[in-house]
Amino acid sequence: MTANVQHQLLTMSMIRDGNRILLINRPNEKGFPGYIAPGGKVDFPESVVDGAIREVKEETGLEVTAITYKGLHEFCNIHTGLRYMVFNYLVTSFRGELLQHPPEGELLWADLDSLEELPMQDWFRERIPLFFRPGVFEYSTMWDQENDKVLNATEMWYRESD
Repeated sequence: MTANVQHQLLTMSMIRDGNRILLINRPNEKGFPGYIAPGGKVDFPESVVDGAIREVKEETGLEVTAITYKGLHEFCNIHTGLRYMVFNYLVTSFRGELLQHPPEGELLWADLDSLEELPMQDWFRERIPLFFRPGVFEYSTMWDQENDKVLNATEMWYRESD
């Protein structure tokens, strides 16, 4: 089975400014409709973190000045042999102005205390708190697409000892 495996490297960057985060309201035709953090594919041969910084700039207009790796969320589709690997980052410092006409959807500074009011994918809503916990997460999901069923899920949390 390993001969037919394909890997797709993606990023997601949670941009935080005080008690609010920057989200994109993606329309249905873009896939993953609803509010989501900026991110996308890593271009070969750029590094993963460079891909995250580029995606933030392309989708929001902001230039990242401080970024922290928060974890990996991978998703394996057993029927297609495709492994999506999403590298997650927290952006805590940036400069620049938001795009007037962002390419992926309308931008919104959302208060962390009122996110339940916003439409978003369940998997993204569940992931949001992980960006703000100390340490690094690793989530791996094996999915049977034909039966829409999770076959196995591994969750790990790594935290430096004091």
